[in-house]
Amino acid sequence: MLSRTFNFTTGEILNINKPEGWSSFDVVKKIRSRIKVKKVGHAGTLDPFASGVLLICTGRATKQVPELMNLDKEYWAQIELGKTTDTYDKTGVVLKESNASGIDVNAIQNALENFRGEINQTPPMYSAIKVGGRRLYQMARRGEVIERPPRKVNIYALELLNFDHPFLTILVRCSKGTYIRSLAYDLGEALGCGAYLYALKRTRVGPYKIEEALTIHDFIQQVSG
Repeated sequence: MLSRTFNFTTGEILNINKPEGWSSFDVVKKIRSRIKVKKVGHAGTLDPFASGVLLICTGRATKQVPELMNLDKEYWAQIELGKTTDTYDKTGVVLKESNASGIDVNAIQNALENFRGEINQTPPMYSAIKVGGRRLYQMARRGEVIERPPRKVNIYALELLNFDHPFLTILVRCSKGTYIRSLAYDLGEALGCGAYLYALKRTRVGPYKIEEALTIHDFIQQVSG
């Protein structure tokens, strides 16, 4: 529970544990409706199927959104081998299935080596990046697929936590702009069997940790009490 008084108009940075199934804007709307302050925004979108640290800024603290978005991130991610989807995650349509029975821990560890450090990453079509004034996801929903220029991102740490075929779990520490969905897809391509992101939790944004994050329920209880 919160242990101090908040001044939402002057400005607060809230570390919220976004629940799975909520969009980032759902969280913004819920908090705005509770605190009765117009200026409320988030510092870095989390997909609805993902959970974890979502920084919500209120009042004058919304000016800090660009700075907060530049912070490094940490993720816990679960990937399923042997399938690819159009969104690169579990919400998409399965495009291809392959036999991944021959993939072992050594193969995964070797493949992960290719994704540590500074890498070029191609954003997924289902992303909010604008090309020619249009969002990529808007084109994707119309069945369009266009060339996306790769972007340089940094993977500071990439650790295999568990492998229970066909699922593997990794911990990723990375720079802003990194798509874990693209990392899952690219890993599948490197292994030759395809892969997609099955589950995702953001465990840290800069100094803001999941262990210190408030659930929506706890936040609402505090501001109502």
